[in-house]
Amino acid sequence: MKILTILGARPQFIKAAAVSRAIRQHNECIDSRVVQEVIVHTGQHFDANMSEVFFTDLDIPKPDYNLGIASLGHGAMTGRMLEGIESLIQKEAPNWVLVYGDTNSTLAGALAAAKLHIPVAHVEAGLRSHNMAMPEEVNRILTDRISRVLFCPTQTAVENLHSEGYPFLQPGKQQQDILNVGDVMYDITLYYRDRTAKAISLKTWGLEEKGYALCTLHRAENTDDPRRLESIFSALREITREIKVVIPLHPRTRNLLEKQGRQHWLNGLTILEPIPYLQMQRLELGAHVILTDSGGIQKEAYFHQVPCITLRDETEWVETVEMGWNQIAKADHQLIISAFSNLQTPPRSNQLPYGNGDAAVQILQHLRSIQ
Repeated sequence: MKILTILGARPQFIKAAAVSRAIRQHNECIDSRVVQEVIVHTGQHFDANMSEVFFTDLDIPKPDYNLGIASLGHGAMTGRMLEGIESLIQKEAPNWVLVYGDTNSTLAGALAAAKLHIPVAHVEAGLRSHNMAMPEEVNRILTDRISRVLFCPTQTAVENLHSEGYPFLQPGKQQQDILNVGDVMYDITLYYRDRTAKAISLKTWGLEEKGYALCTLHRAENTDDPRRLESIFSALREITREIKVVIPLHPRTRNLLEKQGRQHWLNGLTILEPIPYLQMQRLELGAHVILTDSGGIQKEAYFHQVPCITLRDETEWVETVEMGWNQIAKADHQLIISAFSNLQTPPRSNQLPYGNGDAAVQILQHLRSIQ
């Protein structure tokens, strides 16, 4: 069996690490039929610290192809990816095209495969923010609709699909498979958490355990709106009166601030360059609180049992809110300060909303069972 894996952005590298490891372990078993994985990197994240280093840190095989497509508008980027991926599908003739998440790379991979009648497997299917202004929401909805297998990370995601009328019939009258396999990011967190805590010291950045707030900002809804961005940074500067605020600054956010002459918004904050995955996990693990507009980091905060403040108007990861680990503060100065002032550490729960840490194994087993 041959799987063509499409990757383009940081969260996808992390998710793919779990599945790639499951494939290698399967291939090492005696009498197992070999599963071949062909990795395509679209180039959507081009900064070395935002892409290439993830392949090293997470022991992901180097990409077989790199399309080098980045720094374009949504239409141009998706169109060029669609063209490039289509050519590779024709060349490689895979049994499956595997896509992750909700980026332009995800949609391009799914569209290219569907048009060539190659079945698509979507990892992290069924998520919904119910905000169609988000490019990610458009990408995930379209990808779900044309996928043969929908690998959901939570029961909520399964219910989202059912409420929209899924499963649908695919070409050849095949019905879509919907499976709650758990979250592959939880697989990776469990695999690396203890070894990361032992191997990486917070002294690397002059920090103390639980002595700082960690913040990430990258979504266009925040970075492209000066009012929202100013409100967020003003709240962060106020928080620095009580605790150090550390920001590994996304290149896109840094460039926008420089272009608009608003670098002074960073005054008083501890600014870091984008950092590799394992170091980021160490910063998350040691934080007193995490403030973020990233979907993946909201989950990672919960995995590490660190309170989170989400700098968006909604979240796909409603379980983190329901369990009390995540507060939605929008980009509102007062809401952010209120959320920070009212941080709580919920009691530990036996709930496992993101699975048991074996999502990748379940994904591989199911794809093999259909062949």
